Amino acid sequence: MISIQSLYQETIKFAAHHHSQQKIPGTELPYLVHLSNVAMEILIASEKSADFQLALAIPVALLHDCLEDTETTLEELTDHFGKEVAEGVLALTKNSALEKNERMSDSLKRIKQQPKEIWAVKLADRITNLQTPPAHWSDEKIKKYKAEALLILNELHDGNRYLAQRLKEKITSYGI
Repeated sequence: MISIQSLYQETIKFAAHHHSQQKIPGTELPYLVHLSNVAMEILIASEKSADFQLALAIPVALLHDCLEDTETTLEELTDHFGKEVAEGVLALTKNSALEKNERMSDSLKRIKQQPKEIWAVKLADRITNLQTPPAHWSDEKIKKYKAEALLILNELHDGNRYLAQRLKEKITSYGI
C-alpha cells in the first residue's frame, strides 16, 4: 500500500503537469494553489471524520478539475489512479453537453451516487472557491454563485459534517 504522502506527491505532480498553464481566475496564482487548498481541506476533514478513505479523497481532490479543464482523458486517469478515483473525478466534472443551468444539478446527482469522500471533495472545492469574489464579477454573478453554494450544501451536507459546517460559515460571510 502506497503512503498518503507518496500518493499526494504522485498526484500533485500529475495535476501540476496537466494544469501547468492555468491560473486561478482573476489572479496570477498557478491553478495548483486551488487544488492544494482543496486537498488541505480534505486532510483536515479526514482528521475530524470517522471511516474516511483518505487514499480515495486526496487524489480526487487534486484531480477534480482535470477532466473539465484540461486535455486529460478518463482513460488516462483510470490508468494512473484506478477506476474509483477516475469515476469520482468524472462525477465532479460538469457535463458540457447539457445546458449551463442543468450542469450543477446533474453533477450533484452523479456525486451522490459516489462514496462520501467524493461528496467531501465537492464541499471542499466550494469552500476553497468562496474567497473574495473577483473584482470583475457583478453583484448578480456573486448572488448566483452564493445560491449555487447553498444548493451544494443542501444536497451534500450529509457527506461530511465538518466540511458542511465550514461551507455554511463561508456562505454566510461570502459577498453580498
